[in-house]
Amino acid sequence: MCGVTATALAERPLPADPGDRSRSTVDRLGRSIARTAYAGHGLFTWAVTAAITLIAFVLRLVGLGHPNKLMFDETYYPKDAWSLLLYGYERSWPEDANQQIVNGNVDLIATAEGSYIVHPPVGKWMIALGEAAFGMNSFGWRISACVAGALLVAVVIRIALRLSGSLLVGVIAGLLLTFDGLAFVMSRIGLLDIFQALFTMLAIACMLADRDWFRGRLADWLTQHKLPDLGGRFGPLLLWRPWRLVAGICWGLAIGTKWSSLVVLAGFALLTLYWDVSARRLAGAGSRAWWGVLRDGIPAFVYQVVVAGVVYVASWWGWLTNDGGWGQDKNPNRLLALWEYHKEIWGFHNGDYIRSQTHTYNADPITWLVIGRPIGIDAQNDISPGTQGCPPNIDENCISVISGIGTPILWWTGVLALVAAVALWIFTRDWRFATPVVGLATTWLPWFPNSDRPVFFFYAIMIIPFTVIALALVMGMLLGPKPDPGDQRATRRRSIAATCCTVFVILVMLNFAWLYPVLTDEVIPRSSWQARMWFSSWI
Repeated sequence: MCGVTATALAERPLPADPGDRSRSTVDRLGRSIARTAYAGHGLFTWAVTAAITLIAFVLRLVGLGHPNKLMFDETYYPKDAWSLLLYGYERSWPEDANQQIVNGNVDLIATAEGSYIVHPPVGKWMIALGEAAFGMNSFGWRISACVAGALLVAVVIRIALRLSGSLLVGVIAGLLLTFDGLAFVMSRIGLLDIFQALFTMLAIACMLADRDWFRGRLADWLTQHKLPDLGGRFGPLLLWRPWRLVAGICWGLAIGTKWSSLVVLAGFALLTLYWDVSARRLAGAGSRAWWGVLRDGIPAFVYQVVVAGVVYVASWWGWLTNDGGWGQDKNPNRLLALWEYHKEIWGFHNGDYIRSQTHTYNADPITWLVIGRPIGIDAQNDISPGTQGCPPNIDENCISVISGIGTPILWWTGVLALVAAVALWIFTRDWRFATPVVGLATTWLPWFPNSDRPVFFFYAIMIIPFTVIALALVMGMLLGPKPDPGDQRATRRRSIAATCCTVFVILVMLNFAWLYPVLTDEVIPRSSWQARMWFSSWI
């Protein structure tokens, strides 16, 4: 894909930064990288985005309902989702509910007793949408995750495109995420994390759109007042920030899925405030640009934190308005009862009980980026030859597993790209690499203080979107701008870079294909499974 040279993809990957001092202030503010990219091929970029998203969706859809059982933590969330559909809050289920559900008996909620749950309801409502459409069955409780996983690919494409100004870079990021094993598996199971990743990346996409929008409004203001720059003035106070409003809604949905998105919100809220100050400095505000910490920061807090809080509380509407939810008896005031409930949830996630637990698939966060300990989602061992799809003419038993494992070539190379992103942001002050760096810091580092409790590799689904963005941006830099027709040296250099990029993307696809049987519960000889378990810690 890196070698594509069609006119529609012939933008300059990672073009010169719009802060280029050779242009006027208005030009530098108004002609952002994103606008340059969208100007010529807006509809075409969306068509390409849709095509790759469709590929990702179909890839994830095949065999989605298999195996027909509740796997791993599906024992919690699909049942909670079904309860939400019927009653508006999570109810308790009998001990034999899982098998009864597989047998088709879904009206199993024994009592009106509320269930003690430790995650907010947004992700479960997303699962409930699939169950409402297709029923309480394995396809029904997984289809929403499948859609979310495909949409995550689309969002990543648009973020990479906006950051780089190159559709080619966006395509690379989208293809890499499409063929990541962990993203694939998490898109095919009824867990919450894929929805958290989608809403988080949507919020970040809106923040990036707001960055361009804000700079465009400053440029328009200067043009309207016929000024070359702000001349040391603070400039207009732009209270209406539509993209920040949408971002706040998305943050509320992300936090309403899992609380850990709060840290990501905090990191990107500070980054976007710095972007505002930088925009005013670029416009000529001088030292007064720092007034933006308060004058732009307070409205930003309202848009991103207050709006997110309102959306979060609203996500508990079913619990707040229906009688029977767990913890409602803690206070006559339902909102105060919800607050008491949240204190108990916090205590569960950080208390002595959870820290005393152990788990076979516990994965220290320091190992996540190199796939030190993948998560076992489901397994059936010792399938005899000639049964359950195991070939009859082999002299060993078969096995079928679903391993939550990233595509190794992608993840291991991604570590190098993330290191490069940190260096490029710090030492060259290239703002575009701030997104993957802050994304990595806020989705990975906060887990280190919690490594004394069971944590799992599949939490890294929040990291891989930033990894593929970093990889795509670095590959865009290696490609460089399209050379002049007569510059043979530059043409040869770019041809070599394009070949390397193409080979890398193909290797990622082949690596994914090699792992495919252990991502999809395919029945394979035990020796074939062992050939894919490259390290003892993967077993």
